[in-house]
Amino acid sequence: MTASGFPRAALFDLDGTLLDSAPDMLATANRMRASRDLGPMTLDVLRPHVSKGARAMLAAAFPAMEQAPREALVPEFLAIYQEELGRHSVLFDGVAEMLDALEAAGSTWGIVTNKPEYLARDILPQLGWDTRCAVLIGGDTLAEKKPHPLPLKVAAERIGIAIADCVYVGDDERDIQAARAAGMPSIAALWGYRQAHEEPTEWGADVLAEWPAELTQTTAWPSTGSSVGAT
Repeated sequence: MTASGFPRAALFDLDGTLLDSAPDMLATANRMRASRDLGPMTLDVLRPHVSKGARAMLAAAFPAMEQAPREALVPEFLAIYQEELGRHSVLFDGVAEMLDALEAAGSTWGIVTNKPEYLARDILPQLGWDTRCAVLIGGDTLAEKKPHPLPLKVAAERIGIAIADCVYVGDDERDIQAARAAGMPSIAALWGYRQAHEEPTEWGADVLAEWPAELTQTTAWPSTGSSVGAT
């Protein structure tokens, strides 16, 4: 371990970590419910399921539907979501400042998400990140997705920074499992989406962060193989 400081590279989950995309997902689910003569669901019902993916959100939106026909709704969900993408979502408070602080320190940052790559890539220009995000790995980019470590390993390889010199930040247990399996330090983002029974203190993250603003300070990051500006 070296002196404390920002990591050479920070890799982030997208939904629930950088982006509060639940409102886009809610609009998608409610369009699907309306087309089936069902009333709207509320954000507080859907929000805990967002990080679990389309199937989990569909289960929340259509709890009375059998699994097989509900699984068949995934393409419809993704198609409608692409239309709603970025229309309602916002950055979590402090994310912009956190990314600015990383860049000012000379750190590289990128995104490793289980969202399909084409959807993740579509949102980058809306956020002004298409020229700032150094690497983007989606859930369908590779043969495996989180909690498998492959996406994190490939992301580090593509930016040319050793795994031990990167930190992964995510709001789901699968994020921390992937980081641990890859040998990458991790931060559990407590501001994100999770269900009532989930306990982040049991995930094995190196650091628990309450809010993105904490990560504008070097002391909030776990030690890595080397740190920007370390002596």
